[in-house]
Amino acid sequence: MTATRTLILAGIAAASLPGMSIAQDSRNQGYLVDTFGNQITTSGTGLCWHTSDWTPARSVEPCDPVARRATAPAPRVVASAPPPKPAPAPARLAPRKLNFSSDALFDFDKSVLKPEGRAMLDDVARQLNGALYEVIFVTGHTDRIGSNEYNQKLSERRAYAVSDYLVSRDIAANRVKSEGRGETQPATRSGDCTGPISSRLIACLQPDRRVHVEVTGTQGVTTSSR
Repeated sequence: MTATRTLILAGIAAASLPGMSIAQDSRNQGYLVDTFGNQITTSGTGLCWHTSDWTPARSVEPCDPVARRATAPAPRVVASAPPPKPAPAPARLAPRKLNFSSDALFDFDKSVLKPEGRAMLDDVARQLNGALYEVIFVTGHTDRIGSNEYNQKLSERRAYAVSDYLVSRDIAANRVKSEGRGETQPATRSGDCTGPISSRLIACLQPDRRVHVEVTGTQGVTTSSR
């Protein structure tokens, strides 16, 4: 490193140093330079001469050490987390149909639910309350004993009894649809049950007396048909 000496220069002092002048180049301000004002003048021992204008901020190498500016670290690039994947939409399932024997729900020729019938519907309501569904269709059917008009009304009363009970067990009323179809859609075939009205005929026509509960929605309802 080249050593420096401080030199307080006045006009007459500068004149007494032949071949030297005060730096005009802004890069060498504060040092004694040659007559051209470009090259810093040093002594025979390699010393640089400070003028009265010299400050540490005007230091130049090799005369004085120059403080290095700290280089700011490059900004750290952090990869953004990918957006979360949307949850898959529930797959639409096929409708679930529950076939209840009317004899299990009602007494013969009646539309008031029996205790065991209410217990069956309690189980259905518990499962429906934990499921996503769109609508519940309740359809009542009767056998052919009696007139068409009577059987139509009986099937409607039974369907309403089932739907009303489900609503009383916290099933949304606007999701339950009820209808009766009377004897128009029998489960037995024509000719299967013949003879006059008797206990044997009533037992033979038992499959015709039923209530369908059909649930449509997007989440399965695990119930067993009865």
